Amino acid sequence: MARLPRLVLPGLAHCVIQRGHGARPVFAEEGDRSRYLAALRETAPACGVQVLAWALLEGEVLLLAVPSNANGLSQLMQAVGRRYVSAYNRRHGLAGTLWDGRFRCAPVEAGPGLLDLLVWVDGQDSHPGHTSATLRLAGRPDSLLTNPPEFWALGNTPFDREAAYRRRLAEGATPAQAQHWRQAALGGWAIGTPAFGDGLAANLQRPARPRAPGRPRKARAGDASEPAGGTPHA
Repeated sequence: MARLPRLVLPGLAHCVIQRGHGARPVFAEEGDRSRYLAALRETAPACGVQVLAWALLEGEVLLLAVPSNANGLSQLMQAVGRRYVSAYNRRHGLAGTLWDGRFRCAPVEAGPGLLDLLVWVDGQDSHPGHTSATLRLAGRPDSLLTNPPEFWALGNTPFDREAAYRRRLAEGATPAQAQHWRQAALGGWAIGTPAFGDGLAANLQRPARPRAPGRPRKARAGDASEPAGGTPHA
């Protein structure tokens, strides 16, 4: 089966996952994270991408980012990869690819669900500097990080917003939510309400969420419980 093209919609937030190749770490030391963020900070504006959240984990990168054009995410990940991977290999005496194939992403519906994703990414690691939570809670402007409207709606003052966001971080995401978001990003499906996914599918003429498991039941002759032609498969 042919691979579906990435589902990238300008102006929407996207959950981006890029994983390391095999068991190889993508951040072996704190300096690696600083260099990755420096590359991200330099290239994101040039690619027309706003970064809402990031998590730099030992074996993968998680981003929540808003591209201004259809090619912005690809341009960003390629530019960061070119700068980071070659320098990483030189520093650690390695060679070859660092990433496990191409990056994966999923568009995210604006609203409460986007705030949930923001909390999930920021809550991936409690070490200072490993996620954007450190910058977000510092309350100081930073050229790399953009707070979405959902964050600003948490309170009327910086103190109120910080307190509300800390509570959300303490609550975290449920395992079921985390699994759903990961599967959506890795599969290239939309994250949001069914209506959001169906609307994207209608406009883009490609599926935006996976089909329900199983096959539609075939109608049997004389079966009065369903009309001829069977029940449409969701």
